[in-house]
Amino acid sequence: MKRVIPNLTALLLLVVLGGCSSAPSGRYAVEKDYGPSNRVDVSHVPDAVPRVEPKSSGGNKSPYSVLGKTYHVMASSRGYKERGVASWYGKKFHGHKTSNGETYNMYGMSAAHKSLPLPSYVQVTNLSNGKRVIVRVNDRGPFHGGRIIDLSYAAASKLDMLGGGTAHVEVEAIDPASWSTSSAAIVADSVKTTAPPQPSASIVGKRYLQVGAFGLQTTAMEAKQQLLQMLPGYQVRIVPLNLPDRTLYRVQVGPVQLNANLAALVSKIEAAGYLRPHLVD
Repeated sequence: MKRVIPNLTALLLLVVLGGCSSAPSGRYAVEKDYGPSNRVDVSHVPDAVPRVEPKSSGGNKSPYSVLGKTYHVMASSRGYKERGVASWYGKKFHGHKTSNGETYNMYGMSAAHKSLPLPSYVQVTNLSNGKRVIVRVNDRGPFHGGRIIDLSYAAASKLDMLGGGTAHVEVEAIDPASWSTSSAAIVADSVKTTAPPQPSASIVGKRYLQVGAFGLQTTAMEAKQQLLQMLPGYQVRIVPLNLPDRTLYRVQVGPVQLNANLAALVSKIEAAGYLRPHLVD
């Protein structure tokens, strides 16, 4: 009985935490993590798009303990910025629940962090090559090796860190409220300065599905061409978002109507690998 009790305690702890990307657990089919057998091209996968969300009902308990260490969840991600070692997690956890109850998709732009509230949005910069991604934090970890963040396979691939397994990075939190405000202002300004004169009623009520935000204009153009071939009859536009340190190229499909056809359109776009398309004016 003395051996059984600690094992039950560990099992209950892992159930409470949910994902725990870097915590060992017998619920996975393999002991060691690994990526796809063949390198998967994820260049078309868009960065996560920050949006205001309530805190998840799961994964935000504070404090919590893993492997004998206690961690405290931040009240807010605002102002968070840290440099350290990033790792990534893949097929071992693919399809399993994350700490906040969602399903881990290694081809999505997500991450695990020990103390940021779930969900949070962060920009991760690979300090060795300057490449950057925006990911949505929805999991807990990594819990060993002095690492500060665990990235999805797709995010790690876009940062060019799969080969080494880890990378020195800078992680900076994004305030979704400020992000949304600046995006709306830039889009409005773009319409005012670039659109040809036309009756105001012609643009009222037109909505688009944003399918991705890309750091490279060439990648955005490739996505646009793919979507034009896949969705005949729809317009596909690229709307630049000028940030203080870079430009994001947002790819949008439309105009769309709020009817049953919208759900089918979203499903078709997601099936092509574009995660979380959302409506914009």
